Amino acid sequence: MSGNTYGQQAAADYRASREIPRDGLDSWRRAVAEEAALKPGATLIDVGAGTGAFAAAFHDWFGVRVLAVEPAEAMRALIPVAPGIEVLDGTGEALPVADGAADAAWLGSVLHHLSDLGATARELRRALKPGAPVLIRNAFPGRCDRDLRVRFFPETARQIADYASVEQVTAAFAAEGFRQVALRSLPQQNAPTLAAFAAGLRRASDSKLRALSDEEYERGLAALHAAAAADPAEPAVSWMDLLVLA
Repeated sequence: MSGNTYGQQAAADYRASREIPRDGLDSWRRAVAEEAALKPGATLIDVGAGTGAFAAAFHDWFGVRVLAVEPAEAMRALIPVAPGIEVLDGTGEALPVADGAADAAWLGSVLHHLSDLGATARELRRALKPGAPVLIRNAFPGRCDRDLRVRFFPETARQIADYASVEQVTAAFAAEGFRQVALRSLPQQNAPTLAAFAAGLRRASDSKLRALSDEEYERGLAALHAAAAADPAEPAVSWMDLLVLA
């Protein structure tokens, strides 16, 4: 995980265009409640917390204390300041937390930013209490067809193909004593409509869209606008996986 990826403007653009509205995450709230059974006062490590959308959500949803670990200074500066959210400079490979400090860990769209998956698994084994779950929200190769970006910008699937697979992640964590306990595909509503989703796109803040050629991007944008015009009421719903290890 590099701390040099985001400047102030990039971090602000990320928050404006990439964070999912809280009311679009109801399925995730329910799934986490079922898989982690977090209680008020418990401690959760948010690995790669970004601008803090999920750190704030976990704190509000479950009354937990959140250790928001993020290497990019510009991203850390945008994490909401609140009692119960502690912002820490660190990486998944070197977590700045004590042994056995947490009751759960959250890794939200961060696997592809990790430089050493095995080291991250070892650090989480050290930092978590025995039996504590690791909740991983990510796109995985071969399982991303319902991702909004893949739907309209199909060339982005090339990048996801280079991500660690479910099997690779599970194997890396198995070496540290974790086992897979759940794998669920869950919806999230990125915007009220496809038109609103299109209006909020910021190519510069999205590594997948930046990697496209101009022709690929414009073709995808045209497809998105056409779908929005064909069904103005269609909500912008995307799907991602929740992989749970414990």
